[in-house]
Amino acid sequence: MIKTKRIQQIKEYVIQHQSVSLDDLVTTFGVSKNTIRRDVQKLVEEGHIQKVYGGVAANHARLESFHDRQTRNQLQKRWIAKDAARLVDDGDVIFIDSGTTTLEMIHFIKEKELTVVTNNLDFIVQALPYTQLQVISTGGQLERKTKSFSSITNTNDVLQYNFDKVFMASTGVSISNGVTNSSPVETSMKEMVVKKGREVILLVDHTKFNKYAMLTYCQLDEIDYLITDDSLDTSYTTFFKKNQIKWIVAPSQDESQQTLT
Repeated sequence: MIKTKRIQQIKEYVIQHQSVSLDDLVTTFGVSKNTIRRDVQKLVEEGHIQKVYGGVAANHARLESFHDRQTRNQLQKRWIAKDAARLVDDGDVIFIDSGTTTLEMIHFIKEKELTVVTNNLDFIVQALPYTQLQVISTGGQLERKTKSFSSITNTNDVLQYNFDKVFMASTGVSISNGVTNSSPVETSMKEMVVKKGREVILLVDHTKFNKYAMLTYCQLDEIDYLITDDSLDTSYTTFFKKNQIKWIVAPSQDESQQTLT
């Protein structure tokens, strides 16, 4: 069997069974354990599967509560948000996605004259004191676990807006599966927002790479900027250069000792 075809079949087999042992893969595909280990390693590096004790498992990111996500890597998220805010100009019409990293942008854009469309409940609440921010909610059903508004019936309302910049969050990012999300009811809105953004900026910390969730809302080559908190693997930098995507690693060296406000 051709190597690329075998690797694809291994991926499909693991996803179908959720978790399998290496011995099972050896038996099923009729190759040596060393060959299986090499094939598995390639799939792990591409973000399709993950190694677990005694074998491998499908690498589906789960939908965590907003609180659990907010308390993890909080300082890194604040740095990412600060660099994202530098891309915002007075007078912009922007979209702020639901997410713990995108929420942090409120600290750095609160003095700007902006129109902000958002499905992020906490952003709406925190923006209340800042009258120069014109905040428009997407409306719909409140998803308590993610503290965001979503609605399958109201997603077409987003199409009326022409966004200068959209700031997006993601549960997992990989070259093969693109930018992914765990919530089916949020995905349609995210897809439309990306299409309506003049510039698409993705905010993700280092824990999101080489992972994917249940649904892809855009391919990686549809974004214009990626802002993260750690250096990128060469597979990503090569991909970004090829597709003319800018990437920013926060914080820059000259800021790493500064205090965030």
